Amino acid sequence: MSEEHKLEEVQGYAGLTTAALAGVSVAPVGPVTTVASDEQATPLFSPDEAKDFRVRWDTIQGTFVDEPHRAVEQADSLVAEAMKRLAEVFADERATLEGQWARDESVSTEDLRLALRRYRSFFGRLLSV
Repeated sequence: MSEEHKLEEVQGYAGLTTAALAGVSVAPVGPVTTVASDEQATPLFSPDEAKDFRVRWDTIQGTFVDEPHRAVEQADSLVAEAMKRLAEVFADERATLEGQWARDESVSTEDLRLALRRYRSFFGRLLSV
């Protein structure tokens, strides 16, 4: 792929945001969360959400032998739900920052650095799967 084509492709996604992907509003919802010093260990979901997703996955996987078609449909639905929830998490973080900017509140460089690290950590995970 030529460099020009790569640039055009990236520019084509310039207006795409996690809020748009998640289908959520951009109203601020809470404080920016901090990340652990080890980016790879930063959880993408709360412990309760992660546990719920795992339990549901185990249930779906356990039904495969008896109902493979249904299990695959349920797996697709669960993955879609997890992806949507993940987009909402990032959209909420972005909305908080944008809300501070809209109110002319200063967003510290440290908050922005932590947000960027969280995006980088997630992006790295996506590319390593």
